Amino acid sequence: MNKRIRLVSLIIVTMSALSGCVPSYITLQEAEQARPRTRFLLDSGWVCQNIKKVQATGEELSTPAYSLTGWLPATVPGTVLTTMLNDKLVPDPFYGMNNKKIPDIFDTGVDYYTYWFIKDFHETPPVAEDQVWLKLRGVNYGCDLYLNGHKLNKKTHYGMFLRQTYNITSFLSKDGNNRLAVIVYPPNPPGNGNGGQGGDGTIAHSVTNQYAAGWDWIRPIPDRNTGIWDRVEIVRTNAVYLKYPHLVTIVTGKRYPDEPQEPAIIKASVNVDNPTDRTLNGTVQYIIDSTIVRLRVDLKPRSSVKVQLPDFSMPNPRLWWPNGYGQQSLYNVDFQFVTDGGKVLDDKEITTGIRQIETKWDDHTKSRMVFVNGQKIFIRGGDWIDSDEMLRFSKERYNAEIRFQHEMGLNLLRVWGGGITERPDFYRECDKYGLLVMQEFWITGDCNGKWFDPMKKQNQWIRREYPDNHKLFLESVADQVRMLRNYPSLAFYLGGNEITPPIDILHAMQDSLMPDLDSTRYFFEYSNVDSMSYNFIGGNGDGPYHVEPVEYFWKHRSFPFNTEVGSVGMGDYRSLKRFIPPKDLVIPASNYAKLDSVWKYHEYLGYGNRIDRYGTPTTLRQFAKTAQIVNYNQYRGLIEGHLAHMWDWYTGVIIWKTENPWTALRGQMYDYYLDPNGGLYGLKHADKLLHVMYDPLDGMVTVANQTFRPYHDLMVQVRVITIGGKDSLLTQWFMDISPTTVQKLIPTEGILEHFFAAEGGFLDLRLLRNPDSVIDENLYWFPDSTGIYSGLQHMAEAYVNVSARKVAPGQIEVRIEDPPGAPLAFFNRISLLDTVTNKRVLPVFYSDNYVSVLPGEERTVYIDCGKPDHLVDAAVAISGWNVKKEIVEVR
Repeated sequence: MNKRIRLVSLIIVTMSALSGCVPSYITLQEAEQARPRTRFLLDSGWVCQNIKKVQATGEELSTPAYSLTGWLPATVPGTVLTTMLNDKLVPDPFYGMNNKKIPDIFDTGVDYYTYWFIKDFHETPPVAEDQVWLKLRGVNYGCDLYLNGHKLNKKTHYGMFLRQTYNITSFLSKDGNNRLAVIVYPPNPPGNGNGGQGGDGTIAHSVTNQYAAGWDWIRPIPDRNTGIWDRVEIVRTNAVYLKYPHLVTIVTGKRYPDEPQEPAIIKASVNVDNPTDRTLNGTVQYIIDSTIVRLRVDLKPRSSVKVQLPDFSMPNPRLWWPNGYGQQSLYNVDFQFVTDGGKVLDDKEITTGIRQIETKWDDHTKSRMVFVNGQKIFIRGGDWIDSDEMLRFSKERYNAEIRFQHEMGLNLLRVWGGGITERPDFYRECDKYGLLVMQEFWITGDCNGKWFDPMKKQNQWIRREYPDNHKLFLESVADQVRMLRNYPSLAFYLGGNEITPPIDILHAMQDSLMPDLDSTRYFFEYSNVDSMSYNFIGGNGDGPYHVEPVEYFWKHRSFPFNTEVGSVGMGDYRSLKRFIPPKDLVIPASNYAKLDSVWKYHEYLGYGNRIDRYGTPTTLRQFAKTAQIVNYNQYRGLIEGHLAHMWDWYTGVIIWKTENPWTALRGQMYDYYLDPNGGLYGLKHADKLLHVMYDPLDGMVTVANQTFRPYHDLMVQVRVITIGGKDSLLTQWFMDISPTTVQKLIPTEGILEHFFAAEGGFLDLRLLRNPDSVIDENLYWFPDSTGIYSGLQHMAEAYVNVSARKVAPGQIEVRIEDPPGAPLAFFNRISLLDTVTNKRVLPVFYSDNYVSVLPGEERTVYIDCGKPDHLVDAAVAISGWNVKKEIVEVR
């Protein structure tokens, strides 16, 4: 398609590369130019065949006349396993024990998953000096490419994270009917998925994703993600080809959101290729917010140059802020090459944000502090592994998952090094929702030799030098940095997970590669290096990874910037039914040796004695229901314990982990099918920037202010509610609080024990701006003096009044009222149901969930399902700890 743009009332900043003159400013009243670059994706119509069934050469296969009768429909982008699944050749590996039924590459040999992929497409040869390019953004692991009988790559391409670009102008057929044939080779060795972290470790010989050989939260992926796993596209340009645009923004001083801003400095560069046999004269320029910045250049024949454009001082920029602190303002920036005659030969558009991210060492905590636009940000993060183990990515799924992370109140995601370099769509969503990103590269302590591990095939000295091809690793890093460096959400690079890359790779990254390609972002050697967070604990320093008493997170000091601390995360009964066969829907045994095989296979992480404290469940439905209470309490306690020591013990914490790319039974706030569990909403409440909370160690009511502004005359209200529903105001105080501080206010030690000794009860904390404006509310439930939630076990039934109505396209308002004199309506799960299938509509976003309603009060929850057509046959279901399930018609 041929897009057109109109530029109105532009300011032009220009400088000649020959004269070195001072930038001048002129007004361009109106300019109109056809966009020269066109592209289309090769994302359908592919076929494939296993190498053992193909006798022809690549030259023969890529001839359009060659018959493809009997070839299988192929999924591209996608892996071999994805194609096999879509063609119904294998069962769903996410269900039950099905993954074990699929032949594993370690047992079959690599030829079993070595496949030819073929695509016929139409593209006529260009006229004059136009150029046509073939671009592949990700192939795992090696490949050879053929077009119309010609081999495109001189030697086999290797590397899961190294993009490929080929000028195919001279190879296009005259009639426009073309055939592309690609043979894809798996990682070799593929690794033995023997149950170790990364299996036997040998998959790390290659520059690929290590978790494909299995980890403690996933089983081995049978094909090790072999395939054309990312997009393939055809791009047509004029004589010039622009690539690697780079925009750096410098925002000096301490800034505040929603205020007029001092100027920001914009630095920009772009690489320009001239594939023709003649010199091209013209201007390299970019357009941002009605301003053109340009530089006069002369391009020699068959040349490629990097063009550094003049610095631009942008007045009153709209700044990009992390989640909760301000707007996520973004700018479209269009890079162009314009001939002296005024013709645009190529353009490349990016979207970016204006912000400055810095990190400074804090001597008090012995860790790094993160600053955005001059303001210090307490990091509340999540560890991220790609959203699907089979690399089935979509903009819609990325949007849903990053929105969940946003709604948890997180402000950073760490992309773990055993996975992939995340895709541009992931970063676009992080830009949109204000999630800073730590991007790790493809090294792990498990596979790369940090520890002695009897499950590994080779010793630590050998593993320490993985991968085999260090040059390929560095080329891949450089390429991925160029792909990602314009996203404002990208904050930091990490050399690897829990260990550095081999020393020669590390030195090259530190000394030349990063300074040359992206010098403004801080590069950490690995995820828990002392320069990030001093390890005074010994051992690995991160964790814990299991369910803990809430008091643990307040009492025990861990890494001052802990990049991995996590816990449980199973879903409720409806979630479990999606991937556990009926015969295995049993209460999981606390003894691992007696654990059901499906639960064991899906890496269930146990709840210890946390469930039985609420009453011994007799059904899995009851067990899973109680697990949501534990999830909520666990993750609320984890964050609150860190917040209570903000800037004293800690500068940040990152949860291991907030999601799973497989149907695992641990460490997640929503399941693979995007159904949230109680942990998400415990986090959502704890992560509020102005938050009131209860210290379980000394009984102090505490307020944390993570914002950049002070607050005056806030009221803290403390109420206790008995199991029967009697509500008593314990005390209320006015308070002031400074920016980014924590303040202990109200002692309750000894008082609550008096109220709760017999059967437990509830503590309700509220932070009010005025009598009608509640900034924050936090409800805790307490056990009796023996540590058992005996009161919850015999709570009287609450009869709530529930109504639901559409308030906007795709949005529903739900009101829940608990009548005066009734017991508290505790821990109510709200779901949007499809009344035809009786299944939950997924994904759906709730302003709150697992809500409790005090007697005589009302709660309002908003549901956003994104698409209005999801509401055609929808109803709202609600059920709670002491509230019977009710299905409510949507008015």
